[in-house]
Amino acid sequence: MDILELALNNQQNAWKILEHTGIIPAWERIGATVHLVGSLKSGLLAKSRDIDLHIYTDKLDIAVSFSVMQGLAERLSFREVHYKNLIQTEEECIEWHAIYEDEDSSTWKFDMIHIRKGSKYDGVVEKVTAAITKRLTPEIKRIILQIKFDMPDSVLISGIEIYHAVFVGGVRNYGELEQWRKTNPLTNSLDWLP
Repeated sequence: MDILELALNNQQNAWKILEHTGIIPAWERIGATVHLVGSLKSGLLAKSRDIDLHIYTDKLDIAVSFSVMQGLAERLSFREVHYKNLIQTEEECIEWHAIYEDEDSSTWKFDMIHIRKGSKYDGVVEKVTAAITKRLTPEIKRIILQIKFDMPDSVLISGIEIYHAVFVGGVRNYGELEQWRKTNPLTNSLDWLP
């Protein structure tokens, strides 16, 4: 199967999972605005099963955030849930990372970042995702997807590092990516736009 077909199949599965879990409406019930960001939004979801959501509320209330996660955990097949309180940091957020198992026993990772509206990083990842999507050509999309499919499962390289290497460094395959990263580390991914 062609990598574009494989990626499309994985993306269609991700959309079904997102719909099936009802995660977005669960957050909206507390008055949150939910934005899909990252590789699913940009069409660059390859073999990793990650769904990234940025969730905005006027204030960060730990009890309310926990109540949403409790409701989700009670009705979904979460295998793990990780919580990080970053309210008092520059990020002004609560991070939730949940591992979900679907009916085919495939695992999906949901990164749900609960952010205070108006904080420093409000909308930043959305802008990066939009900029990447805007610059995608069929050739660049294929290169990025091929790199993601060729990357060994044991290697963890964020999508933003791959996009940076392709757009800035002219990287065209996984081997070139490995070399590029040795001398061109992406020190702050939130400061980079393609």
